[in-house]
Amino acid sequence: MHFLLTNDDGVFSDGLNALIKELKKIATLTVIAPDRERSAIGHSVTFFYPLRIQKIKKEKKCIIYSSDGTPSDCVLLGIYDLMPRKPDLVISGINHGGNLGYDITYSGTVSAAMEALIHKIPSFAVSLAGSENLNFEYAAYFSRKLAKEVLKKGMPEGVFLNLNIPNVPKDEIKGVEITFQGTSFYDQKFIKRMDPRGSEYYWLTGAVPTGELLGGSDYKAVYENKISITPIQLNMTNLNLISFFKGWKII
Repeated sequence: MHFLLTNDDGVFSDGLNALIKELKKIATLTVIAPDRERSAIGHSVTFFYPLRIQKIKKEKKCIIYSSDGTPSDCVLLGIYDLMPRKPDLVISGINHGGNLGYDITYSGTVSAAMEALIHKIPSFAVSLAGSENLNFEYAAYFSRKLAKEVLKKGMPEGVFLNLNIPNVPKDEIKGVEITFQGTSFYDQKFIKRMDPRGSEYYWLTGAVPTGELLGGSDYKAVYENKISITPIQLNMTNLNLISFFKGWKII
């Protein structure tokens, strides 16, 4: 088995290093990750300047590259150039903090798994839902278990998995729940300042997003110290409303 790993926290992040250590037990790894933090960069890819890579480390079962591109760029570099063949599985993470609810639309971590799916490669994103004293050991272990299950069972067409693991000790995990994407609430504002040359600039700030604790949602599962696994699809069409909008007199 040959896996491609990436993230949006950077090639030297603790979460990615924990994932590498655990997944080397079951597969050969090619790791291609941003050379710096690229959180909340979403599903962007680079068109207007060249991408550069640097080989960080090479050993028997693992080669690690950094790139000045986005997480999605890293997936594309792996699939179409740096790997001898397409990977059997793409895993993105372990993210420093949860990717719950609407966060997945911003997340570079989740978008990297989405990019793999576009190219018909099984994938999942994994995040550790916490903000301090992060312990990635169990999250990496569970990611290995999930990877083995994905390879054994296969992934349905058009779907990748978004995995969120509570940042609590292993013995406090209350199980695993298959969830739907929840609803997020954002308390954001811009701080307006002046730079030394007298020009205005804005800095987005705000509290950590919260979510509605609906039964069956990713937010509720993590709140209850359960591991949340959400199947995410690429096609975002609201099929139930097609007939409704066909009734509008706009043609």
